Amino acid sequence: MHNNDFSKLKTLTVTIDSNQIAEIKLNRPLSFNAMNSDFWLELPAVIEELDSQGNVRVIILCAEGKHFTAGMDLDVFTNMDNDSQLEAARAAEQQRRWILSLQDTFSALERARVPTISAIHGACIGGGVDMICATDIRLCTENAFFNIKETELGITADVGTLQRILHVMPSGLARELAYTSRNLSASEAMQCGFVNNIYESQQALIAAAYALAKDIAKHSPMAVNGVKQMLNYSRDHSVSDSLDYMATWQAGMLQSADTQEAMIASKEKRQATFDNLTPLFSADSD
Repeated sequence: MHNNDFSKLKTLTVTIDSNQIAEIKLNRPLSFNAMNSDFWLELPAVIEELDSQGNVRVIILCAEGKHFTAGMDLDVFTNMDNDSQLEAARAAEQQRRWILSLQDTFSALERARVPTISAIHGACIGGGVDMICATDIRLCTENAFFNIKETELGITADVGTLQRILHVMPSGLARELAYTSRNLSASEAMQCGFVNNIYESQQALIAAAYALAKDIAKHSPMAVNGVKQMLNYSRDHSVSDSLDYMATWQAGMLQSADTQEAMIASKEKRQATFDNLTPLFSADSD
């Protein structure tokens, strides 16, 4: 996918503003932004394209309509390529690869070199919780609520919620929500630290998300990328391993022109300016 293909998207709209903030908006409001088959293909392709360009510094994930998302669309299950003639082991292997592909859709948010902010209003159900758990920062409206719906449907959440949620809220609460499939209100989500802030309206929510993104975007994209890389690495490794990785990373990053620019700008009492991240692929790459 290339930038000029964004207009062809079926489930998302993508815009990039003058502050180099990209907005990915779920855009199936009549279906409450349920995640159909097209969504699972489009979202990771969009994230990877934005990341590969190198000129985006923050990604905001939001939604059109009354609700953020109703979660997985049933058509994903009905359209799944599942050959009933396969023997049991091969059928299970096929199912495993399918689940891994769904997981990778949201892992793309973590792999992106730039921070991701989810701006949630109304319902955020099932796969929606999987998705926002993979973002760096979560903001929501007063009417937002969150539900790990899978347990109520007789399945175990399998696209990332159970693997990530323990890192963004207390373990006991996370287990309660997963075991019971009860709604988590916006106020309770704020109280436990799952969301950073609550806003009265969707308009105020989006304005706040952009203000936060703008504040991030003014900093060195190399430094911000380093922060994201170190935080994610530290989450998954020991303190000792993380400190060792930090030293290796920083040995290279201290050579960055951004460091010199930040110091000079501070002395001159002006806003520092920084080059974009380097594109991951050349312009003529397929």
